[in-house]
Amino acid sequence: MFADIFAEIPQWVPWILVAAALSLLVAQIVLQGRQLRGLQAALKSRCDILGRELHATASTGMGVGQRLVTCERQLYELRTTIEEMRQNDPLRVSYDEAARLVDLGADIDDLMNTCGISRPEAELVSALKKRQAA
Repeated sequence: MFADIFAEIPQWVPWILVAAALSLLVAQIVLQGRQLRGLQAALKSRCDILGRELHATASTGMGVGQRLVTCERQLYELRTTIEEMRQNDPLRVSYDEAARLVDLGADIDDLMNTCGISRPEAELVSALKKRQAA
């Protein structure tokens, strides 16, 4: 029965079907190859863009970090300078000495003579110390 069906089909028909199937397979391979190359190009482009963005971000971060370190160093130097100025300020020493003398019972004339400050300054130091004591 099958032999009769196959006997009626010419010998070249299976070859045509195989050739058509192979042609479709080759066409599918070519299309997928093109699609794959397009995806690879898009992926490479996206990776390049992300690489540049990452480099820019890292460079910016390093720049900010360096500026922060510089600012911290300057702040430390300024604090040190201010503290040195406070410690070496002759007027501050005079006021500290005047406050100590007020605690010991010195009057305004004694403050002026001992500390080298003016009468209003001596009165102010005296008033402040008495106010703190009250």
